[in-house]
Amino acid sequence: MTHSKYEQTLALAGIYQAASLVKQIANTGKANSAHIESSLETLFRFDADSVEQVYGSIAGVSHGIKVLHQHLVDRASRDIEITKYALSLIMLEKKLAANTNMLEEISKRLNKIESQFDFFSLSHDNTIAKLGQIYKETISTLGPRIIVTGEQPYLSSESNASKVRALLLAGIRSAVLWRQCGGSRWQFLFGRKAYIAECENILARL
Repeated sequence: MTHSKYEQTLALAGIYQAASLVKQIANTGKANSAHIESSLETLFRFDADSVEQVYGSIAGVSHGIKVLHQHLVDRASRDIEITKYALSLIMLEKKLAANTNMLEEISKRLNKIESQFDFFSLSHDNTIAKLGQIYKETISTLGPRIIVTGEQPYLSSESNASKVRALLLAGIRSAVLWRQCGGSRWQFLFGRKAYIAECENILARL
């Protein structure tokens, strides 16, 4: 896999897309279903030849590109909550990378879910619940846990809780990709201009 800034930017946008959708669900109880599905689809594209293929196309991560670009260009008005979720996902993925047993367990359970797509689609409540369960029983135990804040009526809904966990799992998937493409926290902190330029190139193609 090439370690280009373009692919790093796509993967980073995938993290921000998941983080943004988590915030939307926690605060409003809903988010764009196409964006949710695009993020969740990445969990089942392990044999993709490129980062772009993991997202289906750049359109699959378009929401994340817009959110990432806004955060990088206008730091004064960036959403601290989304940034916090994104950085937490990057930190958790680093812990996961060192836990081969957990990685194998996640892979096994994702394969089992995929084998049932004839009965339950990706967007089916049953599938979302199972994806949420994977996150709860694996990533969530690594610590420190990601504390999702929002409106209590939405947070207390089991359906929303499952969606949030499933999206956090998708965020971890993008964090894996970002690291595999050579992404690091130092690059994120000091490579802002390069990421902005890539975001703008991608946005021009959407």
